[in-house]
Amino acid sequence: MAPAAQFELAQPPNDAVSALVFAPESSSRLLVSSWDKNVYLYDTQTAAAEGEAQQGSLIQTFEHRAPVLDVCFGANDDEAFSAGMDWQVIRLDLTSGEQTVLSKHSAPVRRVVYSRQNSLVISASWDSTLHVHNPNDTTQAPLEIPLPGKPHAMAASPSKLIVAMTSRLVHIYDLSALATGLASQTAPQPWQQRESSLKFLTRAVAAMPSDAGYATSSIEGRVAVEFFDASAESQARKYAFKCHRQSQPSPDGAPTDVVYPVNALAFHPTYGTFASGGGDATVALWDADAKRRMKVYQKFPDSVAALAFSADGRHLAIAVCPGFETGMEDYSGEGRTKILVRELGENEALPKGKAK
Repeated sequence: MAPAAQFELAQPPNDAVSALVFAPESSSRLLVSSWDKNVYLYDTQTAAAEGEAQQGSLIQTFEHRAPVLDVCFGANDDEAFSAGMDWQVIRLDLTSGEQTVLSKHSAPVRRVVYSRQNSLVISASWDSTLHVHNPNDTTQAPLEIPLPGKPHAMAASPSKLIVAMTSRLVHIYDLSALATGLASQTAPQPWQQRESSLKFLTRAVAAMPSDAGYATSSIEGRVAVEFFDASAESQARKYAFKCHRQSQPSPDGAPTDVVYPVNALAFHPTYGTFASGGGDATVALWDADAKRRMKVYQKFPDSVAALAFSADGRHLAIAVCPGFETGMEDYSGEGRTKILVRELGENEALPKGKAK
């Protein structure tokens, strides 16, 4: 039986999701990190049990000492790296379950990314440093790079690393320079230093698979699309726009915008389009080149915390859990955390006018 266009994954985490990512090769292997101190590995394409609405199966759980803030796959579908509140960057062998500490920061580790082109693991910590690791040589000390602010979001394109920090600071590093710096234990200077186009705290960064640029989002319902090329012609193409806002009547009856954070961004691996997810419990698809919104999906039960496209571009994973938009003091994601997997239609994420 063909899977539904969208289904809920069985056995979700017990607390809020911090990140999710599909495997580099398999379109059905999904990693999820959670505030419940675990990393979860799922097979999203296992058929639902008889009488059950949920699909997919939990392959394995990797328990950590503290909440896990980020996770990524490594060189293949059997290797992963996690980062979290225990200050550690950990290599996970998804076959044996073995966990190996790559390095320890002096504060929680907010993000971790893997560069396949350069075989590097890079972690960004609230101690205002990057650690650059060679995962194939655990005897080599990581390269430590000081940052001018606390990092909140990070992403890697084929050749660049984008780090978004407090005070609207954005540093872009050349990944090959980071590899050279690791070998010589010499911290390279950023390839570019920028000020964010967004006026408020950056919540997410996603890199274009084309290696042309990146998108950032903020807590104030905005997304900016930027380009690496520093020429005036290229920089004239950058833009920012409002999104994930809802019009509601004010006490005097006039409509007013309620603004939500844009928590998640993800680029389609081949089409150049991207998805955004927000505290307004919606996901939207955008055509980055045409500067237009293509689609808004139905409203979800809670805030959208994380998004990921599969490597073949056929699936979009959506993590839904309570946010802090309503100022909940007794927060709990237990029972309300859901992971939804949407099977995209053939032209669903394709820019208008480019239909197959």
